[in-house]
Amino acid sequence: MVYTLHYLMSRLTSLFALIATAGAVRAQTPAISVVPDNALPGSIVRLSVTDGLGRADSIVAISGTMAGEPLRFLVSDSGQFRAIGAIPVDASDSLRARVFVTRASGVVDTVHASVTVAHAEVQPTETKLAVAERFTQPLDAKTQARIARENERARAVGRRAHDSPPLWTETFLKPRDSRVTSEFGTGRMFNGRVASRHLGVDYAGASGAEVRAANRGVVALVDTFFLAGRLVYIDHGGGVVTGYFHLTKPLVAKGDTVARGQVIGQVGATGRVTGPHLHWTARYGTLTVNPLDLISLEQAWYSGALAKPRSPGAS
Repeated sequence: MVYTLHYLMSRLTSLFALIATAGAVRAQTPAISVVPDNALPGSIVRLSVTDGLGRADSIVAISGTMAGEPLRFLVSDSGQFRAIGAIPVDASDSLRARVFVTRASGVVDTVHASVTVAHAEVQPTETKLAVAERFTQPLDAKTQARIARENERARAVGRRAHDSPPLWTETFLKPRDSRVTSEFGTGRMFNGRVASRHLGVDYAGASGAEVRAANRGVVALVDTFFLAGRLVYIDHGGGVVTGYFHLTKPLVAKGDTVARGQVIGQVGATGRVTGPHLHWTARYGTLTVNPLDLISLEQAWYSGALAKPRSPGAS
């Protein structure tokens, strides 16, 4: 077959144009953002990925990590991919999220986002706390080992919470409507000296007062710990766990599926306490976070109400 010079030049021009177009398309990597980009230790941040290619080379899977914890992305009706992450309570500089975006063509884009960790002064609580001397004296080896085992069990609950998607479809609730007696992050002074940092939110309440589940989830742990007393941990999926400490009486059992606002226990004074109250705590994976950050998380932005996560082979 004989080709004219004009035909060959025309074909080469078309090929070069196609290559140039493909190169321009591939240059459009996904855009990632994190809010806030200057976050306090122990806070929850929101990550979003916007695709610049759309159907030209659609995303079939997306995953990532930040602060050693996996990021679970959900896709919104607008096509934006969203996840939540956590700032460790001991973070002091900056963190980097790393996200992997797999496309239908097999190409994997890697994108990064940085979060500056804001400096937070640890303020001592204004209330002078007094507890039993056994909680402030140097602990013996047996008690230290018990506390270490209990802490690991709590971290294990957080790790397992990544195994399922978010189970909640509505916003989170406060477990009690009562007055907050101690905020997240304050320094705890026991018997005249700073002994710890408060990694939860305390609510006032008389013994026997109701404690409610902050949102839908599965009861992952019901037990009595040395420091936390009688407690309940709820796995909400998506890496999110809430804990309810110092209860006088848990009203649920491990494996129960609880509804948002369901009564799960009664306020008590078990464990290391100054008197009856509820200590409410939260985790993202193994990282402790301010539970009040969950309250501000809109269900339309991130929850089980969104579309299911994309998986390899999805269209």
